[in-house]
Amino acid sequence: MIVGAEALVRGASRFALGFGISPLIIGLTVVAFGTSSPELAVSVKAALSGQSGVVVGNVIGSNICNLMGVLGVAGIVAPSGIDVPSVVIGFDLPVMIAVAFVCLPIFFTGGGISRPEGSLFLGYYLMYTMYIILIATQHVALPESGAVAIYFLIPFTVVTLTVSARLKIRRRSHGR
Repeated sequence: MIVGAEALVRGASRFALGFGISPLIIGLTVVAFGTSSPELAVSVKAALSGQSGVVVGNVIGSNICNLMGVLGVAGIVAPSGIDVPSVVIGFDLPVMIAVAFVCLPIFFTGGGISRPEGSLFLGYYLMYTMYIILIATQHVALPESGAVAIYFLIPFTVVTLTVSARLKIRRRSHGR
């Protein structure tokens, strides 16, 4: 898996650079997917085997390791530290915080992540990837995609998570 992820990252990075796409976009998409594909394989295998603790631990542990360990070590070894682009602070950081908040009702209901919730997360990841590609290419659809997030995705998320949480709470109170 490591060799496959390495080949994916190198090949896709060369392809994207050939089209003039910025290193930040490559990191947020190609490299992120390439380095996460082994985790995806482990999580799918664990989910199919009924080992949900491994799935959740893998995701949370990986994020904590990446945020604190990888950024920490990279900051230590970088000669002048790591500059964080303003676009990351203005867009990606709020998205990351929003995703953490979206997880709260799922985790606090004591239930699992249902198929609709999993579909919601996967859909958001695909939309996030599409959006940063639109930003990178300065596509004409960029303003409309922001409006979709505000007027459709946010209300849809609130409704989906509210219904899901209520169903889980109702099932727990009925002993199912």
